Amino acid sequence: MLTKNKKISRKEIKQDSLVTFYYKAVQFINDQKKYLTIGIGATAVIVVALVLYSNNKKKKNELASADLRQIVTIYNQAAYQDAIDGKEVQGVKIKGLKKIVSEAGSTESGETAKIYLANSLYNLKQYDEAKKSFEDYSGGVDLLKAASLAGIAACSEAKNEPAKAAEFFQKAAKVSSANFLNPYYLLNAGINLIEIGKKDEAKELFMNIKKNYPKSQSASEVNRYLDQVE
Repeated sequence: MLTKNKKISRKEIKQDSLVTFYYKAVQFINDQKKYLTIGIGATAVIVVALVLYSNNKKKKNELASADLRQIVTIYNQAAYQDAIDGKEVQGVKIKGLKKIVSEAGSTESGETAKIYLANSLYNLKQYDEAKKSFEDYSGGVDLLKAASLAGIAACSEAKNEPAKAAEFFQKAAKVSSANFLNPYYLLNAGINLIEIGKKDEAKELFMNIKKNYPKSQSASEVNRYLDQVE
C-alpha cells in the first residue's frame, strides 16, 4: 500500500526526499485510517517515514558505492579533473565525484566521495574549494575524519596560514590513536609551529614522535627539525 501515492504530484516528489517519505507515510495512514486511532496513526506516520528514509538511504549508499569504485580508478591515474567531472569510458559515462556528492553526499559512500573530491581539488591547486569539501565531511570513519582535518591543514599550509595548518594537523592526530598517519600529522604540525616561532611546542611534538612512533618514517625525519628548535 506504500506505493499508492497518486495524490502526490511528481513535482512534490522531486522537491525533497524527506518530503516524499512524509507524503507516502500520510498516504499509508489514509489507506489504513479505519483501523487506526488518531494517536496510533500519528506514531505510524513517523515510524513509516523513518523506515522509508532508512531503506532509501541504504539503496543510495549502495549505488554511490558502485559509482565511487568506478571513478576511483580514474582518480588513481591522477586524472583529477576527470575524476571530478566524470568521464566516458568505452561508451559508458562514469559518474564524477562532484555528482556523487551532490546525489548521495549524506550516505557513507557519499561522505567518502567528499574526501576524494577534496583531494582532487587540492591536487589541482583549487585550495578554497578543496577546503570546503574537506570541511563538509561528516561521515563516521575515523580515518576519513582525520583525513578531512589534515586536508584542511594542508589547504591552510598551501595558502600560507601556518598557524591554522598546525592547529588542524594536531586535531587530525587526535581523532584516533590507532591511525598510522598520526606521526606524519604531528611532524607537519611541528614544522608549521616552527614557521610561527613556537619552537617549544614544535619540539614537544617532535619528541612525541620519537617516543611513541620510533619506527615510523616521520621519526627518521625528526632530527633535522629538532636542530631548528634547540
